[in-house]
Amino acid sequence: MNFTMKNATKWRHFTSAVSILLMVISIFMVATRGLNWGLDFTGGVVSEIQLDSKITSSEIEPLLNSGLNQEVSVVSAGEQGRWVLRYAVPENAEQAPSIKQLLAPLATEISVLNTSIVGPQVGQELAEQGGLALLVAVLCILGYLSYRFEWRLASGSLFALAHDVIFVLGFFAATQMEFNLTVLAAVMAILGYSLNDSIIIADRIRELLIAKPNKPIQDINNEAIAATFSRTLVTSGTTLMTVGALWLLGGGPLEGFAIALFIGIITGTWSSISVGTSLPEFFGLRAEHYMPKPITDEP
Repeated sequence: MNFTMKNATKWRHFTSAVSILLMVISIFMVATRGLNWGLDFTGGVVSEIQLDSKITSSEIEPLLNSGLNQEVSVVSAGEQGRWVLRYAVPENAEQAPSIKQLLAPLATEISVLNTSIVGPQVGQELAEQGGLALLVAVLCILGYLSYRFEWRLASGSLFALAHDVIFVLGFFAATQMEFNLTVLAAVMAILGYSLNDSIIIADRIRELLIAKPNKPIQDINNEAIAATFSRTLVTSGTTLMTVGALWLLGGGPLEGFAIALFIGIITGTWSSISVGTSLPEFFGLRAEHYMPKPITDEP
């Protein structure tokens, strides 16, 4: 039993070191490469077209890319032959060729179902509102953790939250996948999911500290992980299956959302177990921090 617990402690410390390394790499990626902001934030044109169902995106993209001198996102709208085109507003919009002209070499009937333009000002407002929403969520979480736990135990949950969000941002910066409003929504969902996992383990640690005040903190942490491990795996596993189905079957519009959630669930489970328990241990969390203080009568 002692060997198993010591081995678990070593694994927790090792995975925590890996988490810190991944955070540093992610921050470096965001700082050097930046995020590939979607049209939701930068502004652009969104058109929906209807073509022959036999025509594929690999035939559409080269014609649009060369005609508009930019990379055009071509995503299936869910129906055969129906596509959603996303691209930046051309510099000479009045002189730019129409979608029908660009796709004329396909020799098929082309129907432009609708076209909408997102202005740069609207995109900037969306970016500011999204950042504000993320900031408010983080502040609310900070307030909740400060009220619920002693700061040493709360630090593990807070660091786990930062780890999960930064890693997702680093992944999108490294791959240059489009960062749009759906991905931002996924980041907000990751905050809540990671917090839920961290709180369950932290609650168990607090209960064990009060029930077994003489037990070493390393054993307390390992026992708390063992008590919640099966629940964590079941919850994360079923959620991953749902997100995986969304990733595979949801199509292009939901791809970024599903990928961000998939990564966030994995890192959230990882960080809650490793970082969420190792950091309070490093800060010297002890049973007396949760024991009631004796009342002394002053003369």
